[in-house]
Amino acid sequence: MANRIRKLILGLLCLLLFYLGPSSSQSQVPTTLVQGQELVFLTELYSASGKFKIGFIDLTGGPGYIGIWYNDNRFRENNTLWVANRDNPVQNARSLTIDDNGDLKITYNGDRSFVLYSGHEASNVSAVLLNTGNFVLSEISSGRQLWQSFDYPSHVLLPGMKLGVNRKTGQRWFLTSWRSQEVTASGNFTFGLHPNRTDQLVILLHGDIYWTSGYVNVNSSSFRLTNSNYSFDYTSNENETYFSYSAAADIYSPQLSINYLGVLSDDKGAIVNCTSDSSYLNEGCVAKVNLQCRSLNETFSRLFGSWHDDGFKFNEGDNLTLMDCKTKCLNNCSCVAYASTNEENQTGCEIWSTGPGIASTDASKRRTIYFLAKNVANGYQKKKNIANRRLNRWWIWLIMAVGAIIFSLLCLLGNAKWKKCRVEGERKKKQKLLIQEIGGNAIPSTVHDKVKKQNKDGQASHELQIFSFESISEATNNFSTENKLGEGGFGPVYKGKLFDGPEIAIKRLSRSSGQGLVEFKNEVILIAKLQHTNLVRLLGFCIQEEEKLLIYEYMPNKSLDFFLFDSTKKYLLSWRTRFNIIEGIAQGLVYLHKYSRLRVIHRDLKASNILLDEEMNPKISDFGIAKIFGLKGLEENTNRVVGTYSLVTFYFNGYMSPEYAMNGVVSIKIDVFSFGVLLLEIMSGKKNNSRYHFEYPLNLIEYAWQLWNKGKSLELIDPAILEESHPPFEALRCIHIGLLCVQDQAKDRPTMPDVVSMLSNETLKLSSPKQPAFFTNTIAEDLGVSEIKPENSSGNSVTISVMEAR
Repeated sequence: MANRIRKLILGLLCLLLFYLGPSSSQSQVPTTLVQGQELVFLTELYSASGKFKIGFIDLTGGPGYIGIWYNDNRFRENNTLWVANRDNPVQNARSLTIDDNGDLKITYNGDRSFVLYSGHEASNVSAVLLNTGNFVLSEISSGRQLWQSFDYPSHVLLPGMKLGVNRKTGQRWFLTSWRSQEVTASGNFTFGLHPNRTDQLVILLHGDIYWTSGYVNVNSSSFRLTNSNYSFDYTSNENETYFSYSAAADIYSPQLSINYLGVLSDDKGAIVNCTSDSSYLNEGCVAKVNLQCRSLNETFSRLFGSWHDDGFKFNEGDNLTLMDCKTKCLNNCSCVAYASTNEENQTGCEIWSTGPGIASTDASKRRTIYFLAKNVANGYQKKKNIANRRLNRWWIWLIMAVGAIIFSLLCLLGNAKWKKCRVEGERKKKQKLLIQEIGGNAIPSTVHDKVKKQNKDGQASHELQIFSFESISEATNNFSTENKLGEGGFGPVYKGKLFDGPEIAIKRLSRSSGQGLVEFKNEVILIAKLQHTNLVRLLGFCIQEEEKLLIYEYMPNKSLDFFLFDSTKKYLLSWRTRFNIIEGIAQGLVYLHKYSRLRVIHRDLKASNILLDEEMNPKISDFGIAKIFGLKGLEENTNRVVGTYSLVTFYFNGYMSPEYAMNGVVSIKIDVFSFGVLLLEIMSGKKNNSRYHFEYPLNLIEYAWQLWNKGKSLELIDPAILEESHPPFEALRCIHIGLLCVQDQAKDRPTMPDVVSMLSNETLKLSSPKQPAFFTNTIAEDLGVSEIKPENSSGNSVTISVMEAR
């Protein structure tokens, strides 16, 4: 009873923590346990998707177990998927930690510990709970996996786990039932490979075959675990032999588990039950218990109390479980009740052959007793009398519950205040570090500050401002959809207006974009040190908890692609306007490549990153993945190309140069290539990845090259400007320059200062372009949509499945 009271109080506390705890986004919860860090009681580690949790589980009246469970509305004790120390519960548990030697262990009773993995050779170790429910320990520097929970299954099989044997190490993977419904210790049943054959699964009872799945290789229809919800796979090679399975996409919490009664279940219910009369559930059962005077379907009712006299106790050395005790009672024709002699871990066995008689005078003997259902009615009145006496003391329970709630509320208030102070301190620390990295050239801003501060001379200051999240939320009407300007690869962009200040544009970095603090600082530091009329101006930034915001000057005409690729709005871009945009972009790139304090390669030049002010002047934006070079550096190899979503979009739109896409070579010539593609798009009014032939696909570069070779380049020009009265040679010269910029070899492409000269000096003779690099847009169709979704992206690398160059 004491254990149940403790569980009730703990449940109330957890419920209050859930409803009254300070609100936080899913991204604020911890997902990684690093070396030297402790996962203490009442704290959990989450998987990145938030689907799984790992932490302490209260199963025996105290936090003595580390387990993994689904993060849903069920209590963790009823939702446990894996228990680390199932046969070794600890008292006064303190934490799960990784010590200085790389050992993963549970600490308890002061300095005592239970080691899950001993890795004295490991260093710089961390553990992470994967989205599959697998808890993995690995070296950070080498990525070497040291240990994983999937190698030590408990009673539940998750998708991706193995049932089988490693032929090299001899390690076997199998499920073992709990000793009882509440005791995690190893029970009577195991579920795994057949001991003599490796092509079928079996359930063993005390080492004897209890149920078989049928052979997987002889006839697939004979394999009894095949259904519409789960699909089993069988793998056998020189290294390992195992079964694994996958679940249907609509199953949120897939699992196969074996309970202490030997019942195999999935998330819908039982699929194997050898005590059932159903042929569907008992098919494959081979170890039936032969009872002389009982039925396997005899039911027992559970009551809490003490028997009026002692029953027959079996030898403690037999280590009988509750399931064994039930079998002993069923095999004894006079047995009417049974119970474990050790209530805490439910081992040992005592049976009674007399009618039910519950006595409550001796509290030390009270325990859970299982009665035959037909004998419960005889003792029901006695149980009812005991229950009535308990009800008379209801007010005692009420006082205890109210006291527990008040105590919990006080703890919650203190914890909330502490967390708030800690979060605010971390936010200020991050801001201070970022200010130091950009040279200290930033000033704080309040809700009602104007964007520009005035210096002593009365001129506008170029200092970056640190905006509070409250001021930006107020400026955008709490990021309302009416203020949303669009959605980029790195997150949504909003329009806002500060109190008594100009209009601003806010880029709110999405948590699923793959752009992290590195790219955020990169853009802040770069734009803060770059000043040019054709570069977008950064006014300030905001960091608060997981929110990262960039505040720019507002561009009323949005971006170039908004006009260029719209069948109606493209007519607003006259020939002179387009030529001014081309010249402005070129001047901005010349500044980045040659005249700025930092030598910068943009790496993400495309129509959507060219913003237009009220006079349609172009401004280059989005420096999150820009690359800074030394003053003497010409090119460099990089392993960190860009974020996956940006790279795939950039590649399939045809803006990426071949040497960058295939070899990761970064130089100023990759911006020249992107400028050439953009120039051809401006001249044609069409996207590079559009199709221009019915029989076989041609992108814009290939189409322009074919027209050039046939002397029909005028057919490429956008009809919206072809009707204007301007010298045709100007448009043809721009197409010529565009083809020079997209040549296959980087050394053949001009530099941006050369491009500016070609645009401004009509008498300058242009060389004949060589064959450009072609990127066929059917690659995107072959890859499938799933490979370019930003939710599955990584910020560090990307794999392009197919690429063709001619």
